[in-house]
Amino acid sequence: MTGTLTAGRIAACLGLLIVGVLTGAAGWLVVDLWFPGGLLLALLALFGLFLGGRIALGTGLGVGGAAVGWFLSYVMLGVPRPEGDFLLSSSGIGMYVYLLGGTAFAVICATMRGPLDRPVSAAGPAK
Repeated sequence: MTGTLTAGRIAACLGLLIVGVLTGAAGWLVVDLWFPGGLLLALLALFGLFLGGRIALGTGLGVGGAAVGWFLSYVMLGVPRPEGDFLLSSSGIGMYVYLLGGTAFAVICATMRGPLDRPVSAAGPAK
């Protein structure tokens, strides 16, 4: 599937951006609440979001929209407020694992090739 931009693809990317923001905020909360299990749950949610974006649009563009939304929520929740404190706690190794794991999942899903991505030969049946 080639990367032609249509109104449907742009709407899907904006929808994935919004879902990415919501998933990132929910992941931030879950990682802080239940450390080992919450981190796994947040990373699985990110993997599902990125893989769903890849399948829905058929290109890495779907992963990009979701990853931008996730990263924006991660950055906005980690910026200190004018009072000097953070909106949410960002202490511990769990947040770093969440950032690096989410980045790794985004790269994996954006660069993977599915069964529909390979060329079909006219000489024989598709496998």
